[in-house]
Amino acid sequence: MPRVGLYAGDELAGYGFPDGHPFGPDRLAAFVNEARRRGLLDRTAALSSVAGDRAQLERFHAAAYVDRVEELSELGVGLLDHGDTPAFPGCHEAAARVVGTVLDAAARILSGELERVFVPIAGLHHARRDRAGGFCIYNDCSVAVAFLLERGVERLAYVDIDAHHGDGVYYGFEEEPRLFIADIHEDGRYLFPGTGRESEAGRGAATGTKLNIPLPPGAGDEAFFRAFARVETFLEQARPELILLQCGADGLAGDPLTHLSYTTAAHHEASRVLCELARRHAGGRLLALGGGGYDRRNLAAAWCEVLEQLMR
Repeated sequence: MPRVGLYAGDELAGYGFPDGHPFGPDRLAAFVNEARRRGLLDRTAALSSVAGDRAQLERFHAAAYVDRVEELSELGVGLLDHGDTPAFPGCHEAAARVVGTVLDAAARILSGELERVFVPIAGLHHARRDRAGGFCIYNDCSVAVAFLLERGVERLAYVDIDAHHGDGVYYGFEEEPRLFIADIHEDGRYLFPGTGRESEAGRGAATGTKLNIPLPPGAGDEAFFRAFARVETFLEQARPELILLQCGADGLAGDPLTHLSYTTAAHHEASRVLCELARRHAGGRLLALGGGGYDRRNLAAAWCEVLEQLMR
């Protein structure tokens, strides 16, 4: 059985917006309660979240942007984007903790201490180098990519099954040939952030290292399975040394913010296939990041499917 770690302590729930925001602080508890009910918590290594620091953030983010987040975090009010991502008291520290925790997970995988790790409150894939976006203050995915490339990973895979396109990661590394991105999402003509066209396949030396697969509103499991078969072929050719999975659950039917119709079978299949690919090419190494999902029952069930596959 692979060595699997899980970060599920209450401190991570500090990254949650107040006043009925869709990305509220109750999302972590919804997952943890379901994982406990299924007996999954006893089968993982319980890990404590780690505070992030400025040097880690600036692996990806501009110093002036971090300054602005710190300022609004102290004020406790204001907007970090055009309205989706409000500041709240301590938001800098909460968002930096997500980054610090993801980097701790990545370091544990690189050291061989753990083979696979799940960080449920993470996968904040919309933040750009100089601005927030779509509930994402700091982009832990992109900081982790920068960290892993710095640490010598030459063929890194980032797979994103969130209903929203991972624009912060894609445009942050559009010209990076060592990063292979596969992103299945609702067509940007119908959903924020409006990006992720199939023609977006990387630039320069990285052309062909990025795979965007937009799906129409209403697409369900069969459409997802067909898309993921393309992802599997793409990654089989890439032969990644480590896999990052952003497993947002907002593609499930009933999510209040999106228009897709998956069941948890999508998360089961994606994580099953990626674990097999990781065994073949990456020494089993896989880091899963929770991402979006705004129906609590959906995200709890989908993330438990992911965690179960990590443990097989």
